[in-house]
Amino acid sequence: QVQLVESGGGLVQPGGSLRLSCQASGRTLGSYAMGWFRQAPGKEREFVAAISRGGAKTDYADSVKGRFHISRDNAKNTVYLQLNSLRLEDTAVYYCAAAQAPYSSTAVPVLKDNGYWGQGTQVTVSS
Repeated sequence: QVQLVESGGGLVQPGGSLRLSCQASGRTLGSYAMGWFRQAPGKEREFVAAISRGGAKTDYADSVKGRFHISRDNAKNTVYLQLNSLRLEDTAVYYCAAAQAPYSSTAVPVLKDNGYWGQGTQVTVSS
């Protein structure tokens, strides 16, 4: 079983940037497809981005395409989410998820329904 710890959240003005990190322990990160989800107050958790085990394939929610970038460093057991051009509606708790999957799959449904989850990190976009 893999354990996940997110960091890097904080308060940022609209248009600003943040980089979130997800540190994995317990198992080798390269065995897992990885993803980021978020949950805003009063809303359901939603998909943000995902990356395949080797990093060659990525998927993004339409709302973040062109603004967010997911990457991974398997040697450091870490996944990153770069958040650029932040908007008020990006305010949420951001969660990292891991799921065993085929090497070239981002496995978004598996991440959502059967993944391992971290505790989340708060991102607040406010002027």
